[in-house]
Amino acid sequence: MYTAFFGLKEKPFSLTPDPAYLYLSKNHARGQTMLEYGLMSHAGFTVITGDIGAGKTTLVYHMLQQMDEDHVIGVINNTHSAFGDLMSWVLDAFEIPNNFPDNAARLRAFTEFVMEQYSNGKQVMLIIDEAQNLSTEILEELRLISNINIAGDVFLQMMLIGQPELIEKLNQPELTQFAQRIGVEFNLRPMDFEDTQAYIRHRVTTAGCDHELFTESAMGVIFCYAEGVPRRINTLCDMSLVYAFADEQPIVDAPLVLEMIDDRSTTAVIRRTKSITQEVGRVKQWLATEYKLELTNDV
Repeated sequence: MYTAFFGLKEKPFSLTPDPAYLYLSKNHARGQTMLEYGLMSHAGFTVITGDIGAGKTTLVYHMLQQMDEDHVIGVINNTHSAFGDLMSWVLDAFEIPNNFPDNAARLRAFTEFVMEQYSNGKQVMLIIDEAQNLSTEILEELRLISNINIAGDVFLQMMLIGQPELIEKLNQPELTQFAQRIGVEFNLRPMDFEDTQAYIRHRVTTAGCDHELFTESAMGVIFCYAEGVPRRINTLCDMSLVYAFADEQPIVDAPLVLEMIDDRSTTAVIRRTKSITQEVGRVKQWLATEYKLELTNDV
């Protein structure tokens, strides 16, 4: 509704992962490198973790766009036990007909599929999103599936994407053998203030606007409340643009952002991110010194 008012061709802060809007912060660039390394080094298991909204899925889909036809990709997005068993998920991810009476038959069919692809010069990769929801039993089942790989040959690569709780699960003693098979592991941390500013500007520019839409102090307030998490930044920026449009204000400033946050009581429904607390404190002090903006103790 506000795109024409701000000279945008589309909404710049959608909550849906979109590789076209990918901004590689310092940490996201490292994450991309680790994904590429896991792929090129034929790691049996690659594990990428990060807080809710950190940009994990966007990073993975960006990688998928760069992959050639030598890779056969299967993606599992729904990992709740109410939606079936692991081998049914796996067969569905690769569009393999599931008309088998039991898990043993399903595993045999999948193994034959992987070997057939390998004989045709193709690498099979299984990507599991929201992997923190997997039970210990299912994670152990994944390890057993990885036994398809023998000696120095890797026929099947698996990538687990999840929230930090996934690492806690993988550190359980009963999953020691699984943990030992992880070739690449990376935790995607929130962005700092410098990257947050660049991220906001990047998305505005990508959406077709050729001038600044947010003042520096507005971005400072957004950073403090979003704590450098991309999805939270998107939510606050999007609603700030709605408020600015309603007020016919061409530039989003700090008072408008604070008014929007006060109206929405945003901090009451967002989980805190402890890893960025020190950086938030620094930016709060900068806002107080440079702009006389005192943020509440909820930040």
